[in-house]
Amino acid sequence: MSQEIVTRTPIIAGNWKMNLDHLQAIALVQKLSWGLKDVRHDYSEVEVAVFPPFTDLRSVQTLLAADKLSIELGAQDVSPHDSGAYTGDVSAQMLAKLETKYVLVGHSERRHGHGESDETVGLKALAAHRAGLIPMICVGETAEDLEEHGAAAIPLAQLSAAIAPLPADAEIVVAYEPVWAIGSGQAATPEQAEDVAKTLRASLRELRGDAAANSTRILYGGSVASQNIAGYMHQPNVDGALVGGASLKSDEFTRIIQFKKHVTGA
Repeated sequence: MSQEIVTRTPIIAGNWKMNLDHLQAIALVQKLSWGLKDVRHDYSEVEVAVFPPFTDLRSVQTLLAADKLSIELGAQDVSPHDSGAYTGDVSAQMLAKLETKYVLVGHSERRHGHGESDETVGLKALAAHRAGLIPMICVGETAEDLEEHGAAAIPLAQLSAAIAPLPADAEIVVAYEPVWAIGSGQAATPEQAEDVAKTLRASLRELRGDAAANSTRILYGGSVASQNIAGYMHQPNVDGALVGGASLKSDEFTRIIQFKKHVTGA
């Protein structure tokens, strides 16, 4: 039986973490959009998304809508609950009203800093899906995990738990972020990222079937820069990047987005 061939549109996503107030957010998105316009970026070839803090979302959304910009909007977290007495939580429906397309769930800084379990991550992914958002499920191993279990064991378990509550046809994006590489300057090699991405895709094939495995985009994150992005993007199972600190610099983020120009003939 012939295997379905799917062309996955790469996505370069910028996770701003707890940085920038709403005025700084507007300035950064304006500079980013101008830079991408200058290089005639084709958003149909490489999708671009930004993940501002909650307090910036409305301002960024207003700018994107008013200037008809093709940059997609994402949120950094979401409540597993739809509404109710959950002080400080932000629901998926609230995010959907702001034309948010994506939401991060399971980022290592939430897992380790806020004690989020695999079960909680799954419930957040489900809440996002119910509201029409696409959960970007973050998985990754610590240095201790890497030494004890190898690179893929923990990400595989995290992914399996996160998608367990979701309908089989739910659209997701997977972001593999080795915890030891985030903000460390010590990025995984392209070959390491490919090995884990390939294993994650095989798991999706087993759990969700060929169509889901072929169409789901798997990103790499962890000390991504313009100097190393092309290496990751040449890997057959890496479909983009979740960029941290470098996404706060419009010029550098633009260079990362333009990864196809970094290598002759790309």
